[in-house]
Amino acid sequence: MNINSDVTGVILAGGQARRMGGKDKGLIRLNDKPMIEYIIAAFKPQTSKLLINANRNHEVYSSYGIEIIADNLSGFCGPLAGMASALQTIKTEYMVTAPCDSPFIPADLVQRLATAIENESADISVAHNGDRIQPVFCMLKKSLAQSLNGYLAKGERKIDRWFEQHNYAVADFSDVPTTFDNINTPEDIENALSRVIANND
Repeated sequence: MNINSDVTGVILAGGQARRMGGKDKGLIRLNDKPMIEYIIAAFKPQTSKLLINANRNHEVYSSYGIEIIADNLSGFCGPLAGMASALQTIKTEYMVTAPCDSPFIPADLVQRLATAIENESADISVAHNGDRIQPVFCMLKKSLAQSLNGYLAKGERKIDRWFEQHNYAVADFSDVPTTFDNINTPEDIENALSRVIANND
């Protein structure tokens, strides 16, 4: 796999963010910069193309010059709905996803997921932080689109349950577990801000 030509990155920004009072988490400012910008900066160099899955604020997200795709299913059906819509859109053989609320993506996220999927000849690879899998950080084959659409059509929404229907590999990220620190509450913003400032010093 050539990750520079065979992989599309998809930023999942289609949620309702209930614990954040309904604010669009991708546009929440962290150190005076919208959180989506941290994800774009980390993710874009690792893929051949980048998409944003969003169900609102399309005009704002479009200002980054990145293609926006909405969920095909209405009603904010969760990250699997965004993944399904993206799989139907991408032209590459593989897709890697990351959420809009995890601003500490490592520079080798895609490479680690690609290595795991190739080493085990799998259809999916998913990140593991040392304690459990992190299902929204994953690599999927485009050929899984039909399977995922069928799963969602049955009313299913659990990501890990769908993974278990396929041959999936686990990518070890136990050495960088803070990759998966996400921002769900105003308190999380304060904690992340301290890390951003520390990283810039």
